[in-house]
Amino acid sequence: MPVLHPIQLEPIIRRAIEEDWGGGDWTTDLCVPADKMAVAKIISKQDGVVVACMEVAQMVFKMVDPTLEIQVVKNNGSLAHNRDVLLDISGNARSILKAERVALNFLGRTCGIATHTKKFVELLSGTKAQLLDTRKTTPGLRMIEKAATATGGARNHRVSLTDGVLVKENHIRAAGGITAALGRLTESLPPTLKIEVETTNLQEVQEALDAGADIIMLDNMPPAEMEMAVRTIQGRALVEASGNVRLDNIRRIAETGVDFISTSATLHSAPGVDLSLLFEI
Repeated sequence: MPVLHPIQLEPIIRRAIEEDWGGGDWTTDLCVPADKMAVAKIISKQDGVVVACMEVAQMVFKMVDPTLEIQVVKNNGSLAHNRDVLLDISGNARSILKAERVALNFLGRTCGIATHTKKFVELLSGTKAQLLDTRKTTPGLRMIEKAATATGGARNHRVSLTDGVLVKENHIRAAGGITAALGRLTESLPPTLKIEVETTNLQEVQEALDAGADIIMLDNMPPAEMEMAVRTIQGRALVEASGNVRLDNIRRIAETGVDFISTSATLHSAPGVDLSLLFEI
């Protein structure tokens, strides 16, 4: 499981808490006595939830009030069903209430992504294809969302632009073609970085292969053309399929023999998970 470090999480969570609090919590501060203590539980309200990024929820509560006691009941990657407890919190009631919505928002999003990702991964069973995520993440939340896709069973593609080279359609046009683009890259690129090239037809596949691409992306190709591309490449480069990948077609894409399938659907099509925080005064 990916591990999110507090240094990565602190600015993200701080901004979320500041956004939620605004000028202050009138309801909590006026209704709830300052010394009131409580025990609370975060529970799932649906079945088949893949738990993800529990450390984010923990840090929300601890940032609001370091004296709160937190106990993780469901670890990242575990499955939760309706009425299952994910997290126990005890301490000052005001503090729990002020952290509640931010913690639930993060968990609802991350568990939703992990749960949806797992559906894609399950459809690849028995094939060699591995699921990759993309950089089409919510601005500011990339580390968290990519941790959630990995928890759901996907592998992370590039986290940032420095993680690898992906020569896409506009790079190719601006550089003057695939061969010209790869020629410039191989002159100056650190030798530890792989070069991936986006292709849209078999002619481009052959050019990318001849130019020395390490990974060839088949962008929005129909499955029959993907099969021809895989036969053309013959293992001389890794093959990634991308574009318009859905639950109803990912199995067919995997059966073409590609090594990887990348999709942003694990993020943009992931419904949030229904969670609740319940008090026991």
